[in-house]
Amino acid sequence: MATSVRVLGVRVDAVDTAGAVARIGALVEAGGHHQVATVNPEFIMLARRDPEFARILEAADLCLADGWGVTWAAKQLGVPLPGRVPGSDFLEPLAGFAAERGYRVFFLGAAAGVAEAAATALRRAHPRLQVAGCHAGDAGPEGDAESLALIRAARPQILLVAYGHPKQELWIERNRLRAEVPVAMGVGGAFDFVSGRVPRAPAWMRRVGLEWLYRLGREPWRARRMAVLPAFAIRVLLAAGR
Repeated sequence: MATSVRVLGVRVDAVDTAGAVARIGALVEAGGHHQVATVNPEFIMLARRDPEFARILEAADLCLADGWGVTWAAKQLGVPLPGRVPGSDFLEPLAGFAAERGYRVFFLGAAAGVAEAAATALRRAHPRLQVAGCHAGDAGPEGDAESLALIRAARPQILLVAYGHPKQELWIERNRLRAEVPVAMGVGGAFDFVSGRVPRAPAWMRRVGLEWLYRLGREPWRARRMAVLPAFAIRVLLAAGR
């Protein structure tokens, strides 16, 4: 299998959950300042109309397939991926890996108190997890100074940023060198799910790729964001010659 594929021009790395954890471990050990993105159809459609966002995704050190839409598209295009790596499910195995390796993890973003609740839940599952810090902060440049001061003082190896796209990717791109963290990863609404603040869809809906429908029913404001999905599907089928 290829190490990465292109879905409507956007790179997606061909790794499953175990492979993604291993890649992040390798990035931490390599040093430097690396960005990890979780790519879903909304990312791809935004990248098609926003050159700056497209550039950020292209420059990311690891682009994970977040969502059934991406794996479906890759299959239609004849370049299947080994599986999904949704951010909302990925934090638990990543936390377990960080606990084993002794990596310190900083939780940035979401509403006040949610990062702390997510960190507590993950520490409950992995008591050896070292939580370097938690901070809601501000996704805009006006909040950078405070957030960076806290992050640099905490000296984490992994920074999880939960501002939703594209704000979290822009935050990481703007600050990854100044944050002095080996790996920074955008995780969208994962803190809400891990903390229990927002319930997950039933397991059967997640298995068949209908979690988006469950979330839409609970959060109707998502309809505007999800409006790109039909256009995404049509573009994929046209690219596949169907």
